[in-house]
Amino acid sequence: MRLEKRTRPSRLALVAAPLAAIAFTALVASLLVLWAGAPVGRTGLLLLQGGFGSVFALTETLTRATPLILTGLAAAVAFRARLYNIGAEGQLYAGAIAAVAVGGLHGGTGWDLPPALLFVAMMAAAALCGALLLLGPALLKARLGVDEVVTTLLLNFIVLLAVSALLDGPMKDPLAMGWPQSVGLIPDLELGRLIERTRLHTGLLWALSLAGLLWALLRFTVWGFDIRATGANARAAAFAGVPVTRTVVGVALLSGALAGLAGAIEVAGRTGYVTLDMSPGYGYGGIVVAMLAGLQPLGVVAASVFVAGILVGADTTSRAVGVPTYMADVMVATALIAVLVATLLTQYRWRWRR
Repeated sequence: MRLEKRTRPSRLALVAAPLAAIAFTALVASLLVLWAGAPVGRTGLLLLQGGFGSVFALTETLTRATPLILTGLAAAVAFRARLYNIGAEGQLYAGAIAAVAVGGLHGGTGWDLPPALLFVAMMAAAALCGALLLLGPALLKARLGVDEVVTTLLLNFIVLLAVSALLDGPMKDPLAMGWPQSVGLIPDLELGRLIERTRLHTGLLWALSLAGLLWALLRFTVWGFDIRATGANARAAAFAGVPVTRTVVGVALLSGALAGLAGAIEVAGRTGYVTLDMSPGYGYGGIVVAMLAGLQPLGVVAASVFVAGILVGADTTSRAVGVPTYMADVMVATALIAVLVATLLTQYRWRWRR
């Protein structure tokens, strides 16, 4: 038995693959619900209602989807160039701490700038910190062949330890009664609300705009072609004249900047300050989102809403029928594996021989 590449994937397989992945995920989730002793039908209905069944539920889902869109875009553009950025979590925190450094520590006292210019400086600092954090691993990969998975993953822990030291030291809020959190942004730098009396903020518009721009960049520009060519075959791309090293470095800067912006938008739109539990794993969740979307920027938006809806709906389900909230993580992981296997089977088929 071996896998054989299909000469041309059939349209039926392309349509049936995602449907089969969804069905398999629903089956696994149903078995888990039965194991927990809860009714399957009611649990599924509560999951959908908790994530999408009301204005409040939908706004909470979109609020949680906003940072996932940005970290998903960061992973998608890097993976398209075969630069496996596992450090979006650290880049997010680096962007968040840079945003507070500009818009909190100095925004209200040391810098005599209009709020609009200060906001631009805050976002630029967040993007720059995220970009520089990925630049080192990208150069090590391009010049010395160092595995970027290891370097970016370890940088996550280094950044979190550095953030912890800052929150207990020079950036600690003196009014937090000993709680390790940074000073807050000045009110003029906070993002506005899209819907009153909800947490949904205009950062969602930023995320959607960046998804559209990234899609256009990959599809219609020469640099987008270079990124796709480098990801398909770096040696062949270099032979054809594509500047592979320059492309990888540019992708690293773009990917890190997107993750850094996720941290700044999360601070300016939702929290107002930095804490160590500000992100429940948005950087790692972005990798799942990117893979579910097939590394397509517009697909990242849909995948982010799907993942966020499951996570938000699981909270409601847990309170109503007693199903553990970690069922949502199992569902997302199962969906990822099912989509990857289904995609593989659309490109390959089993060949049996005696």
